Amino acid sequence: MPPPGGTYEKIFAFGSSGLLSQSLTVAQEGTDSPEITASAKIPFWYDPNKRAIIYQVVVLGMVGLVAYYLFTNTLANLERQNIATGFGFFSKQASFEISESPIPYSAADTYARALLVGVLNTIKVSFIGIVVTVLLGTFIGIARLSSNWLVAKLSAVYIEVMQDIPVLLQLVFWYAVFYESFPPPRQALGPIRGVYLSNRGMVFAVPQMHPVYGYMALVFVVGCLAVWVLRRWAKKRQEKTGQSFPLFLVSLAILLLLPLATWLVGGAPLKMNVPRLVGFNFEGGTTLSPEFAALLLGLVLYTAAFVAEIVRAGIQAVSRGQVEAAMSLGLRPGKVLRLVILPQALRVIIPPLTSQMLNLIKNSTLAIAIGFPDFVSVANTTINQTGQAIEGVGMIMVVYLFFSLSTSAVMNWYNKKVALVER
Repeated sequence: MPPPGGTYEKIFAFGSSGLLSQSLTVAQEGTDSPEITASAKIPFWYDPNKRAIIYQVVVLGMVGLVAYYLFTNTLANLERQNIATGFGFFSKQASFEISESPIPYSAADTYARALLVGVLNTIKVSFIGIVVTVLLGTFIGIARLSSNWLVAKLSAVYIEVMQDIPVLLQLVFWYAVFYESFPPPRQALGPIRGVYLSNRGMVFAVPQMHPVYGYMALVFVVGCLAVWVLRRWAKKRQEKTGQSFPLFLVSLAILLLLPLATWLVGGAPLKMNVPRLVGFNFEGGTTLSPEFAALLLGLVLYTAAFVAEIVRAGIQAVSRGQVEAAMSLGLRPGKVLRLVILPQALRVIIPPLTSQMLNLIKNSTLAIAIGFPDFVSVANTTINQTGQAIEGVGMIMVVYLFFSLSTSAVMNWYNKKVALVER
């Protein structure tokens, strides 16, 4: 028994990742009941949360020191070898031509404009490639599950063959086909008037530039916004009243008739820019080069095989009972696929589909193997002429990181949009 007014102190140590000390003081005075008080003060070396912060600060400091060492060492080596640093070369004359450019460009332009051409070429092939790949892969994935034996087997053969052939080999093959199979421009094939096929690519007539076409594009964008608003209204209307709205036909009429009306109001210009042979090549019209065609075809055919398997797996992930319930309501197979199967399969399809989109964007860097002037090709030429390899490689990394993050952000937004909302 403790003496009156005496104090006992016991130390208990426990914890999941370390020792946690806690002091309990038991005071006893006369016949009064014991009083227990807890001290909240804990040494930081016993607190796992504080230790975690310290570890992170130490690691971050070490990484910063390593980065500082590499940066200063690189600057010292570049200075010792008299190699210029920085991005001052952007304003200098590029002095090299680019075979394909969506914007006006010549060798007298700056390196900055040349790199912009490379970025636009990469965006062009990536955007068109992603759209065509999704459409083709979805079609083949659905055909893979067809009840028709021949259609299903042909789809399976396509998937197996295209997945097993490296994409670089496909690009070289298609480039050889386009470049070696067609005659030179003087003996170009003309299947229809205004279209010519040669080893320089396909040249075809396009409408002559006219201000009304810009207004048509603007009206088309406005029509897309109107269709989006109409779709939301039709969905709310159907949820309230149960009455369906002919959304597809009305949307199609808006997207076609509004630009057509703008064209008619603007004078209905019909003048065409027809290509003609001048010397050893064609002038006028628009040219689809063998390099662009081979790159686009190779990337699309290769990536579509993987997308087809993703679509097939997503469709098979939908419960068979959903399909049977839709068919019991009298829905046709097309509507069952469009209204029941695909909306549910999207939740399984979108995450791996995003990865394939990113693969297509990154695989577009192989364009340098067949001579297409994408961003990597233009950046390599810039590095060779300026000698500033660090800046050039850094730009390549930043540009493709931006492309990848932008694509991921859009697909993640869409993935959240189609996700099931629990109530």
